[in-house]
Amino acid sequence: MANIVTRTYPKEIATRLVEQGVHPVLARIYAARGIQDGAQLQTALSGLIPPDRLTHADKMARILADAIAQGKKLLIVADYDADGATACAVAVRALRGFGAKVDYLVPNRFEHGYGLTPEIVHLAAQCAPDLIMTVDNGIASVEGVEAARRLGIPVLVTDHHLAGDVLPDAAAIVNPNAPSCDFPSKNLAGVGVIFYVMLALRAELRRRGRYAQGDAPNLAELLDLVALGTVADLVRLDDNNRILVDQGLRRIRAGKATPGILALLRVAGRDPRRVSTYDLGFVLGPRINAAGRLEDMGLGIACLLTEDLNEAMDMATKLDEMNRSRREIESGMHESALAALEQVRVEDGYSLSLADPGWHQGVIGILASRLKEKFHRPTVVFAPGGDGILKGSGRSIAGLHLRDALDLLSKHHPGLLLRFGGHAMAAGLAIRMEDFSRFAKAFEAVVQALLTPADLERIIETDGELDPAEHTLETALAIENGVWGQGFAAPAFHGQFAVIEQSVVGSRHLKLRLERQGKRHDAILFFHAEPLPDRIHAVYQLGIHEYNGTMSLQLTLRHWSPA
Repeated sequence: MANIVTRTYPKEIATRLVEQGVHPVLARIYAARGIQDGAQLQTALSGLIPPDRLTHADKMARILADAIAQGKKLLIVADYDADGATACAVAVRALRGFGAKVDYLVPNRFEHGYGLTPEIVHLAAQCAPDLIMTVDNGIASVEGVEAARRLGIPVLVTDHHLAGDVLPDAAAIVNPNAPSCDFPSKNLAGVGVIFYVMLALRAELRRRGRYAQGDAPNLAELLDLVALGTVADLVRLDDNNRILVDQGLRRIRAGKATPGILALLRVAGRDPRRVSTYDLGFVLGPRINAAGRLEDMGLGIACLLTEDLNEAMDMATKLDEMNRSRREIESGMHESALAALEQVRVEDGYSLSLADPGWHQGVIGILASRLKEKFHRPTVVFAPGGDGILKGSGRSIAGLHLRDALDLLSKHHPGLLLRFGGHAMAAGLAIRMEDFSRFAKAFEAVVQALLTPADLERIIETDGELDPAEHTLETALAIENGVWGQGFAAPAFHGQFAVIEQSVVGSRHLKLRLERQGKRHDAILFFHAEPLPDRIHAVYQLGIHEYNGTMSLQLTLRHWSPA
């Protein structure tokens, strides 16, 4: 059973926000999320934390400026997820705009593994780069950086993941989560880090006399990519990240997005003029990620780099097809996982660890996420990685920092984890195939030591009940235009409803007509085709249904129970 909890908020703060011109419903919502003043909701680029606050960004900018002046060849090594793909696109687009000779290389998940490994360095060396630059990876690549150093290739590391005990011996490291960095926001995504480095590089080039005529590249043109990678990577949307995301959304809505993003929206049937953070995280992100999960992220990056809309449409169509294949694979894996879990009492444990020889390693992260959501347990899912290795992907719940938990496990059981990395809510790891049972027991012990039974209770936070007069299209539009995501949850409400009408649409969704306090509402319940009782207690979000150019309010049910 889920425990539905209403977020509390300081009423005096909500009143102040209303006085400052904030919509009354949004004022309560923002106050519950820690907003103290309307100034925090301003999203002008001038409100960004200055690039010179990011430790070593100026040092890296000087190295890059020298490389550009000397005509050196730069090679970007990216991660194979949406954050890595957008970070690579930002780096390549910006550096080419500055006149750099730059190319990129992205590891194949199945052949090379994660990060700047020695194998990737030797592959990169075939391109004869003068300088290697990582985006969204590298902070743990001690051996890879050393391999590059032995080949005489300096490495610049830009990353946002947590550092290990030893830092790579790179020419420069820019990472807000590095031990020596005092950047006020620790929540930049990989794409946010490289965007900041490019801001610092432009400033350095200006100091050297470039762009005296005011003809410097407009880096704001890259903010649609920054917004996509930031939301898709589930980093916390603090004040600084909300500025980046809001500015990116504004560009997309104004029709100024890169051709790749416009093409991806088109194949998904989404209107760029009404794009939201939901579209970034659940429509565009999965289509970019599908390339890295099933084949090679090269297609995703190429889609984000092309300036030709027709070419972008061809690549976006292929990415959409990959995403459909990914969903089919994930559905089969989900069914087999649930069948396996029927043999155990999930509620007796604090964690879930699963492995199957038939599972696809590119999809285990999604499966881990779905199982974590269903059972509210830290979950690690493994698939064969070749050579007797299991590759795992983990997802956590509030209260358990997954990367730290794995670090603790590695100290208690030296040699059990061949490698691991990640952050609070998600992590990747590798173990020997014969060590799976040992890992499952060790992980359970660590989780039990770090969590309490109360932590395992599913809590659904809402923003309370809405007055019938607040169920309006105006309120829904105000919410839709907001910036919501990790650490700044999209608004949800709860209340009791009478179910007046219900019918199955699309073979697996329920279309509903609900009544509350004499007012009726259209509603939708996705991925549920069984009839509901006559009265329900529902957690829902205000949505917008558009048909033949006409918009109307529609409630989207996120949870229900009999009233």
